[in-house]
Amino acid sequence: MPRSWTLKSRPNGMPQADNFALVETASAALNDGEVRVANRWLSVDPYMRGRMNDTKSYVAPFALGEPMQGGALGEVVESRADGIKVGDIVQHMLGWRDEAVLPAAQVQKLPDLGVPVEQFLGMLGMPGMTAYWGLLDVASAKAGDTVFVSAAAGAVGSTVVQVAKAKGMTVIGSAGGADKCAWVTSLGADHVIDYKGDVPLVKALGAAAPNGIDVYFDNVGGSHLDAALAHANDQARFAVCGMIEGYNSSKPTELKYLMRVIAARIRIQGFLVTPYFARAQEFYQDMAAMVKSGALTSQDTVHDGLDATPDAFLGLFSGGNTGKMLVRL
Repeated sequence: MPRSWTLKSRPNGMPQADNFALVETASAALNDGEVRVANRWLSVDPYMRGRMNDTKSYVAPFALGEPMQGGALGEVVESRADGIKVGDIVQHMLGWRDEAVLPAAQVQKLPDLGVPVEQFLGMLGMPGMTAYWGLLDVASAKAGDTVFVSAAAGAVGSTVVQVAKAKGMTVIGSAGGADKCAWVTSLGADHVIDYKGDVPLVKALGAAAPNGIDVYFDNVGGSHLDAALAHANDQARFAVCGMIEGYNSSKPTELKYLMRVIAARIRIQGFLVTPYFARAQEFYQDMAAMVKSGALTSQDTVHDGLDATPDAFLGLFSGGNTGKMLVRL
């Protein structure tokens, strides 16, 4: 029988294994216009933590006792829909399970870009699109800018590093630990800060960017955001993608340098990637060219088996991933 992960209880702070339950469900019959997909790859992402809270947000919270959702890639094993045939590899949002039944309008066939399919959950999927549009459109980054990227060893941050370098920018990345810092350096970052090191982050950023930063791509919030505010140049642009430092904390973030927003006329803009899905072809064209040229590379952290999905998710909050975190079924 198909199996899926459900949210058994809502976490208080850091999620625990007993917040999740793996359940069996009857295999649903197909209606006209629907497809059955055997999932092959699942994505876990930090934004899912917010959906575990029963609060109003840009996407509905996970319902207790119901299968959870997330990005997935799979093979169509049954179809009652025009244009989708058995054997097609498709992308959809019914992850956290091994089988998905859904309307054909909610799946997307993958473009033929000559890359491993799992990249459509990473560099050529939602994380890559978030990095690309957040950097180039939201932050209006351009050649010659100095860009600071937090969580630079993550799926989004590592793509920001490489796209920024490919577009002629100076890049400062922040990552935790020597191995991750070495990897970010190998991606082309001009300077890498180990935020777990002995030097306070605001001082380390000042040393790496003596002339200030023009762009900050925020995946972390908290002390990283504060350091970016401290060293922002006049009319710097901040693209706020995520604030993972506060996802499991009830304590308010203290920003000592927030008042610099006024004097430096800093533009801080939060954004979601969903409005950019309509520009997918533009994204694929540019990103695929950079991948094929060797300007972009990717690395995944892979957990095997549906049973491992919660562990993969929890690893996002303990530094357990380099690059994209995936589950292979």
